[in-house]
Amino acid sequence: MKKLSHHKSQRSKPQKNKGGFQKFARLSARWAGRPKAFGLAVFFILLWLVTGPFFHFSDTWQLVVNTATTIVTFLMVFLIQNTQNRDSEAVQLKLDELLRSTQGAHNALLEIEELSEQELDEIKDCYTKLAQRALADLRTGKSDLGTPDVKRKTAEKT
Repeated sequence: MKKLSHHKSQRSKPQKNKGGFQKFARLSARWAGRPKAFGLAVFFILLWLVTGPFFHFSDTWQLVVNTATTIVTFLMVFLIQNTQNRDSEAVQLKLDELLRSTQGAHNALLEIEELSEQELDEIKDCYTKLAQRALADLRTGKSDLGTPDVKRKTAEKT
């Protein structure tokens, strides 16, 4: 990962990835999610149905649509997964930047997705307790705008 710099770089705009597969995956996923793509798929299914009587609804006629839909589905899974992974990572980085730049935020949460299930459960329990206290405060007319510290069991042991 490139090191971020607070100095102005020679480029005024962020450099976008112009790589082959990334670009193809993004464009394909965007196109596949449009109404025209859905319409095209419906058109091909209707065309297939109309040709049924001409082919006497044979096994080969049925195999054509089964094979075509299987191939398209198989390929789309990879394209959509690639796009989802990229979007998820971009959102995660944006959240990391918000955490990093927020005074009083716990920077240990920057890589929370790398923690074990047990560690995630401990942190979740801490936030659940904070939420319960805030709700209790609201019910008694107090404010819930405080920012109490999150205390974890592992932090208390060291």
